[in-house]
Amino acid sequence: MNPATRWRRTFPLSNIQNLLLHRLNKDTPTPKLGFGKDKLTGTYKPDFLTNSSGFGLDNVTTCEVFDFTTQLWRYVHPASPFTTNPHTDPVYLDGSLYWLTDCEEEPKVLSFDLHTETFHVICDAPFAHVLDPWSVTICILDNRLCVSKKHWPTQDIWSFQYSNKTWTKMCSIDLTQTFSWLGEPEWSLEPIAILDNHKLLLQGRDYRGAIFILDLLTNSYHLLVKPSYSPISVCYSQSLFSV
Repeated sequence: MNPATRWRRTFPLSNIQNLLLHRLNKDTPTPKLGFGKDKLTGTYKPDFLTNSSGFGLDNVTTCEVFDFTTQLWRYVHPASPFTTNPHTDPVYLDGSLYWLTDCEEEPKVLSFDLHTETFHVICDAPFAHVLDPWSVTICILDNRLCVSKKHWPTQDIWSFQYSNKTWTKMCSIDLTQTFSWLGEPEWSLEPIAILDNHKLLLQGRDYRGAIFILDLLTNSYHLLVKPSYSPISVCYSQSLFSV
């Protein structure tokens, strides 16, 4: 859906979604939809990468891509050699989709090239020992790949430097400063965007869902919205594409 034009497109259910419909009362993973653009062909590609074990399948993961030409979902072989964190959404940057793996000892950042449709591990995450998969997230800030981990009373955000394949700590969030809005968050906060080059927009991922700004220059916190009900928000970038 494009909120700017109110244009929308409905896809047929993928194979994984059809499997999920028949397992509503069972403990199965929820597919996370990735969406991005093949930079070389200009083709947009919705993508499901699902941990297969939750569906009783033998393979580690299952990957499906929607083809706008045929209006059908098709499998990608081979799929990812690593299972992914089921609680974080994939993010898109510069022709590739990115996930965090669910490896407890050494989490990795996994990429999917939308042109070649191949998976690669680009690096290890800058943190280890993720016992709680809700405590980490992956995002795009200022056109850079970033990852974040919550460890009360702080949450650190790192930015990936492609030139030398290293991580740089962008900031550390003092969660005690947001306690009156969020309490002690069960999950890591969701970094959304950098505004005016020095303001970090964030949102709580649990039922409180408060949205606030951290000024990186003054290290001050400003509440924007504290919903009175459990919100579901979607961040988008205006693209005005057509398919």
